[in-house]
Amino acid sequence: MAEAPSKGRGLYDKLVSEIEQAGLEVFELSGIEPNPRVSSVNRGAGICRQEQIDVILAVGGGSTIDAAKCIGAAAHYDGDAWDLVTRTAPITDCLPVVTVLTLAATGSEMNGTAVISNTETNDKIGVGDPLMRPKVSFLDPTNTFTVSSFQTASGAADIISHILEVYFSMDHDLYMLDQVMEGMLRTVIKYAPIAMKEPDNYEARANLMWASSWAINGFLVGGKQQAWSCHPMEHQLSAFYDITHGLGLAILTPRWMQHVLDETTACKFHQFGCNVFGLDASLEPMVVAKKSIEMLSDFFFHTLGLESSLSQVGIDAANFTEMAQKACKGGVINGFKPLNQQDVESIYRMSL
Repeated sequence: MAEAPSKGRGLYDKLVSEIEQAGLEVFELSGIEPNPRVSSVNRGAGICRQEQIDVILAVGGGSTIDAAKCIGAAAHYDGDAWDLVTRTAPITDCLPVVTVLTLAATGSEMNGTAVISNTETNDKIGVGDPLMRPKVSFLDPTNTFTVSSFQTASGAADIISHILEVYFSMDHDLYMLDQVMEGMLRTVIKYAPIAMKEPDNYEARANLMWASSWAINGFLVGGKQQAWSCHPMEHQLSAFYDITHGLGLAILTPRWMQHVLDETTACKFHQFGCNVFGLDASLEPMVVAKKSIEMLSDFFFHTLGLESSLSQVGIDAANFTEMAQKACKGGVINGFKPLNQQDVESIYRMSL
């Protein structure tokens, strides 16, 4: 049982009581890190093998659920779970994972992917397999009422980033999917500030929770194979400095937008600005494009109140070269606009 750090909300006791009343035995793994570590995955997999566990119940947010998925896969592997994350060994099976979501952000409750950190190598890597998709997820917005203002804001930034990674594409997209993504972006922009001011506002929490799940369950992709850009860059921030994932994305995203904006990409930014922020479609595309980036920045850093630079969270340029090399995996990120190591390093520096 992978469990969220906080037990104060009463949810933990309620779940344990119901499980025990059903005649089932619980083995707890507590203290999953915000950027879940492979050491915790190995510890959990060992418990699963030793106690012959049948089902893993993940109670928490994305970190807890990600760890649970990898524990489920590692329980069927005799070696280090890092082998599965790095794909040097195949995932052949996975214990059933059931989730009770307490934070709207990563969407891990509705997909077969996970992101795991290795503090010994300063790596944070995503791994995915259909076998890791949760069998059942319980989404009750009331379980997110106690989420802090900062975590609500960071979660909103994460949801927005998941959508933007797919939305910003030069491929000819389905009109319907673009409409869905724009509607989801407007939903998060509307309801995140409400949830921060009124933590027990059910409508706000419900909209954020559902947007979180649908932002990254595969529906929006529409068959595109385009690589993501901001996430691999942020994973290096988390790997080296263990910062909150959504915060890192909020800092990087507007700078990435500024870096990739040019005459060839302005049309997509124009669509974004008009359909998400309601900017005047008759204005020149580049004018709308720049204004849309300003408005997203204002939402992240003023409306949500997130830190606006890496220096504000204690990050300097010391590791940028190595981070950029790892983000590009020695090559190029073939995203909305291809990014080489120098591009990524430039975006990091813009974010200082």
